[in-house]
Amino acid sequence: MSEPLLAAHDLHKNFGLTPALGGASLTVAAGELVAVMGPSGSGKSTLLHCLAGITRPDSGRLRYRDRDLTACSDAELSALRRTEFGFLFQFGQLVPELSCLENVALPLRLNGLRRRAAEARAREWLERLEVDDVAAKRPGEVSGGQGQRVGAARALITGPKAVFADEPTGALDSLNGERVMKLLTRAARESGAAVVLVTHEVRVAAYADREIVVRDGRTRDLAGAI
Repeated sequence: MSEPLLAAHDLHKNFGLTPALGGASLTVAAGELVAVMGPSGSGKSTLLHCLAGITRPDSGRLRYRDRDLTACSDAELSALRRTEFGFLFQFGQLVPELSCLENVALPLRLNGLRRRAAEARAREWLERLEVDDVAAKRPGEVSGGQGQRVGAARALITGPKAVFADEPTGALDSLNGERVMKLLTRAARESGAAVVLVTHEVRVAAYADREIVVRDGRTRDLAGAI
């Protein structure tokens, strides 16, 4: 069996006196879509942020491919987030002053690609996510569903090995949520990216290959493994 893309073992994280993770473990294979579920305050978003190198765990082991993320410097983690990780959040977090096209091209521009080439690739991704018609609009001028598909295009444009999605349909109605998940899932599978998806919605988790439940900072794999 090949090594997992991501592997977390016995992660602990406290915020002051409040425990967020109390021994969470999780593995994610390349190209796999894993749904992380649990009630509010269970630690699922903290687990996602640890996996993505945004939050450092207090203890435990965390590996991405052959790298020990707990030993990486802040600069190394930042480089990983720019080049090999993609992110999609509940409210998109698009830059309001930029057009949707410029938002999608932004990760490539930050990595040094020239504007014309970056925006050409951004147009291709907007088309794949079926929102090329909003390229010239700013985020405040598009619907929530359109904004999330723009966010998905931005998350995938760098060709990440892993995409971290935190409640990506939480602010959408059921119809737009379904459309976002169908397009996100299809685009991720076509590009070979693994997806770690935090959600409290069963209909969203149904798109995943596997479901992990987080309760009181600990994880349980519904397939039976930890």
